[in-house]
Amino acid sequence: MAMQIETERKFLVTDDGYKKEAETSYRIRQGYLAHDSGRTVRVRIRDGQGFLTIKGPSVTLGSRPEWEKEISLQEAEDLFGMCKPGRVDKTRWIVPAKVPGQVDRYFEVDEFHGENEGLVMAEIELGNLDEPFERPSWLGREVTDDERYYNGYLARKPFKTW
Repeated sequence: MAMQIETERKFLVTDDGYKKEAETSYRIRQGYLAHDSGRTVRVRIRDGQGFLTIKGPSVTLGSRPEWEKEISLQEAEDLFGMCKPGRVDKTRWIVPAKVPGQVDRYFEVDEFHGENEGLVMAEIELGNLDEPFERPSWLGREVTDDERYYNGYLARKPFKTW
């Protein structure tokens, strides 16, 4: 898979209205093999599939290079054994987003479990940070520029410890 630049905005979620709008949901477990200077190497298991993801440092606010490859479930389980302490466990809800002139845009709403229980965030990938989109009623304060809300940070310093 070719490297891509991911541009996304992150928001806190104020209520569970997203569940009524969701097209699907699935459970995600992830751990981190490396995390420093804005670079991360992550292993993820989602519905019996494994993924290895490498993210580079931010290019601009909300934008960073990302490379992801599907790996076998066994490879992902093996890599989990090599991960740093701290994991992220969450249910991801896929909710259609209304972006003028665009189709197939979605909010990914993450409802966290375990040490991050009580945190619910939504992110939307956009062509650029200024691209307009319709804000659903459950979308709260933007946290794109707050590193505490990035999964790598949540694995090291869980929400319940704030």
